[in-house]
Amino acid sequence: GPMKKQASGLEDEIFVVADSVEFEQLEASLLQVFSKIIYTPQPEQLFHITRKSINQIESLKNKKNVIIIAPLNSGSMTSNYVKGLLNPEVEKIVEQDSAYVFNKYDLWAKDQLVMVLTSPTIEQLNKNIINGHDNLLHHFQTISDKRLFKSLYNAKYERKDLEAQILRDHDWIIYVQADYLLAMNKPEENFVWLRRAVNSEIERWVFVYYIENATPAYLNADSIKVVRNRVTEKFYRSSDNQSYVEISDDYKTTSEVNFLGRYALFTQGLWRMSDRTMGGPFLSYTFYDEDTKRIYMLDGSLYAPKFEKKSIIQQLDVTLNSFMTRKDLSEEKI
Repeated sequence: GPMKKQASGLEDEIFVVADSVEFEQLEASLLQVFSKIIYTPQPEQLFHITRKSINQIESLKNKKNVIIIAPLNSGSMTSNYVKGLLNPEVEKIVEQDSAYVFNKYDLWAKDQLVMVLTSPTIEQLNKNIINGHDNLLHHFQTISDKRLFKSLYNAKYERKDLEAQILRDHDWIIYVQADYLLAMNKPEENFVWLRRAVNSEIERWVFVYYIENATPAYLNADSIKVVRNRVTEKFYRSSDNQSYVEISDDYKTTSEVNFLGRYALFTQGLWRMSDRTMGGPFLSYTFYDEDTKRIYMLDGSLYAPKFEKKSIIQQLDVTLNSFMTRKDLSEEKI
């Protein structure tokens, strides 16, 4: 067929195709999963949901994020449409309630995710959505990250010199955008700090810290807090050396994720200066790497008091996800 156009629209908008009556019964579950509030410190919604009816589907074919949702045999127009998207074997699986989410990538446009959600009844559908919330959210966040990386990644503006230096000194690499500086490079302390837009309205800090000869036993939420506080107290200090960055106790969450094929703990929360002068959001991945016997902590934080932070945090997340060990790199380049 003809080349598909690039999906367009807002990154944080999901269009939900649903029958109006059915949507009334499903909306609360969908909002709980996709529109949950994140604190940055200001509350911001993760995704905004807009309902469309099935006869508006043509207008959605170029959109980035679409959900089509209905019980399997309710007889509504959306339900009939869903049945048309699934083959008979898949319908059987749904009828047994063994599966309820079907992702169709690039269905009508490039870099698009159309997620079909269906179960035998409305009740089961609600239950499945709530139980699967991390998973459902992850699908949209992952494709959004992919789109963002395409737009951020630019070989012309890549700091290959810094990447090579980090690889030489530490045996891993991370994508360094043109306007990042290497603020601190301490091979003897297993620490690298990258900064972007120093002393401007939006500051971004990325650090990577690792523990040699480690075991996976270190991987728990408590030790992550201790390690991060120890690292930032040492390296993230004010210019007069009087205050330093620490984790603020409000809103810290840690969850288990798959980070580039490794089991990792993902922590999101707020940082603050110990003298309370400034603060903002941070996110970090902590994982054990079998080959190097290292525990890595990859961390991004942001100071942007006047701006909506959600999209900038996502850019930091995408940067962290470009991480590769020397071994990953050699396998990638072959």
